[in-house]
Amino acid sequence: MTDDNQHKDGRRRVGIGRAIGGVVDGALDAAVNTAEAALHTAGHMGKALGSALGMGRRHHHEFAPKKPGRPPGIEFVPDVDTPPRAGTVTYEVIDYSADRVERRTIDDLPAFLDQRRPDWVKVRWLNINGLHPWVVHQLQKHYEYHTLAAEDVVNVPQRPRIEGYDDHLFIVARMLSLHEGEIDAEQVTFFFFSDTLITFQEKAGDIFDGVRQRIDRESSRLRTNGTGYLLYALLDALVDQCFPILESFGDALETIEDHVMENPRPKTQQEIQHVKRQLVLLRRVLWPTRQMIDDLQRDEGEVLSKTAKTYLRDVHEHALQLIDVIESYREMAGGLNDLYMSVVSNRMNEIMKVLTIIATIFIPITFIAGVYGMNFDHIPELHQRWAYPVFWIVCITITLGLLTFFFRKGWLGGGR
Repeated sequence: MTDDNQHKDGRRRVGIGRAIGGVVDGALDAAVNTAEAALHTAGHMGKALGSALGMGRRHHHEFAPKKPGRPPGIEFVPDVDTPPRAGTVTYEVIDYSADRVERRTIDDLPAFLDQRRPDWVKVRWLNINGLHPWVVHQLQKHYEYHTLAAEDVVNVPQRPRIEGYDDHLFIVARMLSLHEGEIDAEQVTFFFFSDTLITFQEKAGDIFDGVRQRIDRESSRLRTNGTGYLLYALLDALVDQCFPILESFGDALETIEDHVMENPRPKTQQEIQHVKRQLVLLRRVLWPTRQMIDDLQRDEGEVLSKTAKTYLRDVHEHALQLIDVIESYREMAGGLNDLYMSVVSNRMNEIMKVLTIIATIFIPITFIAGVYGMNFDHIPELHQRWAYPVFWIVCITITLGLLTFFFRKGWLGGGR
């Protein structure tokens, strides 16, 4: 083989080596990206499992959870005889009637419980922010609600439900809020008496300011319809709070859909899974809430008035509407996941098509170059003056011919 031929053959081999190296590097990069995406998804799945088991963010309290074998009742909960530290639990009392409202905070709970209730008070709403066994036990001894219900107040989370007793109702609900795309599910418990409503919240801050403002207005129905209407108003606020949360997830799904169509990435699929997890959490809260409200309006006892039961139908309808929207969004999220896989697959097919076309074009050219690059001395055309330009003319003709054929077939965006 001549020096020129050896030099050409060497450059050709270097080019082939570089091409193979590029393919290998691309495969390694793809494998690394896939592994990173799998690890990230696994981390989100772990968070999802924690959210599903806890039904939202949990709030830590000063007392220990119930241990197996411990006797039932609030009397046997740890720290039941120890008052909470100052400022950890706050008390708010709203007394009102048709023509008067009085709102105040309590500093000394035992002193407040020893006070005689004013005669003008038709409805008393006692709201406690923060859970502590001592507080729950003090109120249990005064109002004589059931000790098992009192124990359920401090053992969170509980499934939304209603339990009826002779002179009162025990109700467990969930107050949902959205923080940085994550749902915070806080437990709210109610002890409903004919003229008193006691609410326990896990922490300070709630969504009941609108109800408090309605109590301040003289023309409000809350001032004239008793404790049952107050219970309806609070449950209605808890359910209606889910509408803006669902709206935010609907907007998120629309944004994700645009990302899927424009530039699908592994992060996009993770966003879809995040929204699906939050929708599952909403569903886990709203399904028992719907049942709880249905049980309330169908309760045959005389503790809850007929007026309140009538208005609870509207809350029940809102809960059903929310569940329908959740199911629609879950189907939409599942469809987005399928759309993501389809778009990614189509893009991969387009890439493979381009690579296949390029490879097809170079196959005959490589064959010709391989024939005339063989180590034989007696190749007639190899030593002709016109051999080199003819080689390029043949290669260009083959390339143009194949491109024209692909275009007419529609494989390059044209043709039939």
